[in-house]
Amino acid sequence: MNQVKSLAELKALVADKEKAYLLLYKSGTDKSECALRNVEMGLKDIAGIEVYLADVTSTRDIHPAYSVTTVPTLIEFDNGAAKNVIKGCNDSNYYKALFDDALYVVDTKNEETPQKSVTVYSTPTCSWCNTLKAHLRKHRIRFADIDVSRNQSAADEMVRRSGQRGVPQTDIGGEMIVGFNQARINELLNIRA
Repeated sequence: MNQVKSLAELKALVADKEKAYLLLYKSGTDKSECALRNVEMGLKDIAGIEVYLADVTSTRDIHPAYSVTTVPTLIEFDNGAAKNVIKGCNDSNYYKALFDDALYVVDTKNEETPQKSVTVYSTPTCSWCNTLKAHLRKHRIRFADIDVSRNQSAADEMVRRSGQRGVPQTDIGGEMIVGFNQARINELLNIRA
């Protein structure tokens, strides 16, 4: 993890990266130290994910550019554009799952086989969500993972479409599947189990 000293430097670093992250923190605070430690532990044994650091006490032009008002905050970038904001100190397993998912998406983008669009609505603490995502990864199915515990508008859209609040829910080519209905998921994605 490398320190970033300015907004211009950050933009140059993330511009050509499919996935990159920036942890905004304030040195000397308990929550920031917790986030630094857990992000570092989440990165352990994961290669290919770029995570940058910016201390808001010395680097003052980044957090206003992304409307960040509290730290620690992890910003996820896709091809230079800020995609997701994750606030607070999360468990190291949360960060590991986040980085694993990002690496998986990047690794499978180069495949040319057409596939229905797949979006998984999940939460970090949902064991069935993790089982569902492991099943999709095992069968090399590309999917977007939306954490509805951190994205209220996505949670509202999920409930509007399915009438259900529970997770996991999976949108496969426009059809909502509530829970881990392996048989229906396999049928829709042509998975031969």
